[in-house]
Amino acid sequence: MKKFRGVFLKNDKEIGLMREANRIVSRILDELGKNVRPGVPTMLFEEICRARCDEYGVRPAFLGYQGFPYALCCSVNEEIVHGFPSRERILEEGDIVSFDMGVVYNGFYGDSARTFGVGEVSAESQKLMDVTRESLYKGIEQAVPGNNLYDISAAIQSYVEGFGFGIVRRFVGHGIGSHLHEKPEIPNFVPKGISGIPLKAGMVLAIEPMVTVGTHEVEVLDDKWTAVTKDGKLSAHFEHTIAVTSDGPRILSLSE
Repeated sequence: MKKFRGVFLKNDKEIGLMREANRIVSRILDELGKNVRPGVPTMLFEEICRARCDEYGVRPAFLGYQGFPYALCCSVNEEIVHGFPSRERILEEGDIVSFDMGVVYNGFYGDSARTFGVGEVSAESQKLMDVTRESLYKGIEQAVPGNNLYDISAAIQSYVEGFGFGIVRRFVGHGIGSHLHEKPEIPNFVPKGISGIPLKAGMVLAIEPMVTVGTHEVEVLDDKWTAVTKDGKLSAHFEHTIAVTSDGPRILSLSE
């Protein structure tokens, strides 16, 4: 493993291990999505995650990370990220729910997130999810050697703001590898007065736009983890782990 400006560059073998870690994450997210429906307690999704980690022989990446008490981040409606699964929180028709899941496979991390609608959702909720997901792919398109890191950020920001939605500033994407969070940070907006680094083959990045209907301002609840929109409006979250290669970006967090 080499380093470039503080960023670990992965070789083909390491990227292969990360592909398998992320494939497992994607399969778990597939199953979670199939179980999203009104009347379901969000703890069901935590139970699925733990059972599948046992089945695949992997370790949940988030469980115990800096004290986080669950394997799954489960965030409903105005909850942006780091929400707790609960037996008391029951999904209702029209909710949207975001799942952020990670595993460790042979010493390397996988990390991905998706937002799902519960039953029939409003046109605004569907638009929010669609724009957030598409902004992720707009960012991924820019993940090519020779581009600047902030080309990813600019593509996401331009697309999201073009629809009048807000972009969360407090939480950003990140490098990933043998650690869950590595350099560089990947904002979903272009920071002022800071130069981004050039992208290089071998970088592996977790790109994750978090988009809101209203303000980008965030509050953290008393549990010290759950981040919500300050105005109480909806938020969506999508994330892929990708490898920067000489042939273009390679999405690692796909099921097949």
